[in-house]
Order: sequence, then structure tokens, then C-alpha cells
Amino acid sequence: MTTILIADDHDLVRTSISRMLTDVYGYEVVGEACSGEEAVKNARSMQPDIVLMDVKMPGYGGIEATRKILQSCENTRIIALTGVVEDLFAKQLMNAGASGYVTKGAGFEEIVTAIKSVQRGERYMSRAIAQKIALANFSGAADHESPFDKLSDRELQTTIMISRGERVQDIAETLSVSPKTVNSYRYRIFEKLGINTDVELALLAVKHNLLDGEPSD
Repeated sequence: MTTILIADDHDLVRTSISRMLTDVYGYEVVGEACSGEEAVKNARSMQPDIVLMDVKMPGYGGIEATRKILQSCENTRIIALTGVVEDLFAKQLMNAGASGYVTKGAGFEEIVTAIKSVQRGERYMSRAIAQKIALANFSGAADHESPFDKLSDRELQTTIMISRGERVQDIAETLSVSPKTVNSYRYRIFEKLGINTDVELALLAVKHNLLDGEPSD
């Protein structure tokens, strides 16, 4: 029996995926989570075979949660889920240790295909995102599509939280670092992106679809 944990901050998404997986022979959904912190906590206690991890969630977010889960769940494989075809997150999640990356619009059958692939020890990436990365590499634009490519995983997570309006103290508690360290991240982010304020950072994040919502023109 393959045990699965579903982490997504949207109740409807979790419920829908859970019901569909329940109908697949050999699969058992053992838990759900609506935030990165809850995903880490449940994964550590349940030790599931597979975690379906939403990329953009409150708190840790998918990148940080993926890293923390894999540190304590050596037999768990993580498949990232996203509602937006964005190669930046694919690269970051794969670097964090995710075994698969699937767009939510790809269909339930592809989620099952991804699960089977990572169980065989393979990596899986949705065709849409794979094509986008391939085209970017072919055109020579891979390193210039998004200014956020310059950021480390931790800097990217800090960027998302700042752009959501979270306080430095809250960010520090979520990431288990000091407020001074968060401010150090912030200054490095500003320097790499060539900006000076949180407002500029938030506008840039919206423009490049770093937050939930539709891409900006």
C-alpha cells in the first residue's frame, strides 16, 4: 500500500485529490495539511511514501517544507504541485530534493503517473513545464527569464513572505532564525534585485507571478 500525504492550502483541492486517489487501488491518503509547517509535522509523524506538496502555501511554503521533510523522512518522496507553469519554482523545488513537479491543470491521470514514476526512483516533470525549461535553454534565456533566479532557496522563501506583508519577527519564527538574519536576507535580496524597499519587492513579485494569482502583464 502506497501512503500519501496531501499538502495544499485550498480545501477543495485537497478534498478532490484525496477522493480521486482513494479510488485508485493500492493508494491510501493518510493525512492532509494546509500549510508548510503542518506538512512537515504530519510527514514526520506519518512517514508517508509520497507527499503531494503545493508550491505556494502559507508559512514555510513548498520549498522550505520539502527540505525539512526530506531531512527527517528518508523514505519519503515529494511531488510538487503548482497552479502556474513557472520554471523558477521547478528549479528551486528540484534543488530542494523534490522528485516530481506537476501542474494542477495537467489532470489527475498525470498525478498518478508522477507517483508511479517517483516510486520507481525516477524524476517526473509535467510536459508543460519541461517544455518551457527546454525552450528557455534553447533560446539562451534560461538565466534571464526571472530576476528571482538570482536568489538562493532561503532568499526566495523570504521574498515570498515579505511580499505577502509578513512581519520580520513572524518570518524569523517560521524559518527558525533570528530577526537579524531575516534582515540580512532582505538586504541581500535588495542588492541582487537592484531595489530598495519592500514595496518594490512586492511589485516585482506580482509582476513575475511569484505570489498566488494570475500573472501580471
